[in-house]
Amino acid sequence: MTEKAKIILPDGQTMDLPVLTGSENEKGIDISGLRKQTGYITLDPGFVNTGSCESSITFLDGEKGILQFRGYPIEELAEKSTFIEVAYLLINGELPKKDQLENFTNRISLHSMIHEDMRHFFEGFSQSSHPMVILSAMISSLSAYYAEASGKASIENLEINSARLIAKISTIAAFSYKKSVGQPFVYPRDELPYCAKFLNMMFSVPAESYELDPVIEKSLELLLILHADHEQNCSASTVRVVGSSMANVYASVASGILA
Repeated sequence: MTEKAKIILPDGQTMDLPVLTGSENEKGIDISGLRKQTGYITLDPGFVNTGSCESSITFLDGEKGILQFRGYPIEELAEKSTFIEVAYLLINGELPKKDQLENFTNRISLHSMIHEDMRHFFEGFSQSSHPMVILSAMISSLSAYYAEASGKASIENLEINSARLIAKISTIAAFSYKKSVGQPFVYPRDELPYCAKFLNMMFSVPAESYELDPVIEKSLELLLILHADHEQNCSASTVRVVGSSMANVYASVASGILA
């Protein structure tokens, strides 16, 4: 039998509300039918006590120091997995097998370049522009190059747009940094792993060779894994709200970057 919570309203109405149990036995009350049945709404400034959806992606308890992606403890993922493997896990629900990882990695490498025309967009920003402002604007501009992103939602569209975002955001972020320091852009090298490729775009220059430091590369890997998802925080909620208006995925993610 489903557990219920009873609400008694000032006008004498009563309503039984379903009680939901989360993956770690946390409790929630489903109020989705409250207004339709009673005419009342709830007020929760800042949504401090409100969950906007059900999700099996991430569990986070900051007070207890617990972070899980798809049920995997963050400590295990940080020790045994790469960021690309964790990205696959978040999207698909399971860690990739060898062939799945190879296909996913190749797909991301295939999309690491941005359209050459977009190089000129950076010229419109001053050197003092905040990199996050540039990043958001450039992610939004991807909509102009991938019209199908505004089409009907499908698994195929999800997969291709996820790969594009993961691939291109590192290139755009590196180009944004290069713009801020007045250095020439460095194109992605697809033979390098994801984090090494990003570091090379960030810090190599044409005048001299750049040697990757494996300690820094591993540190970046750990940072990206740790920050890969943060439940329904401000940015994630912003992406969901903007996306619910049928905005395309690039505009939605661009809004979340600035949230």
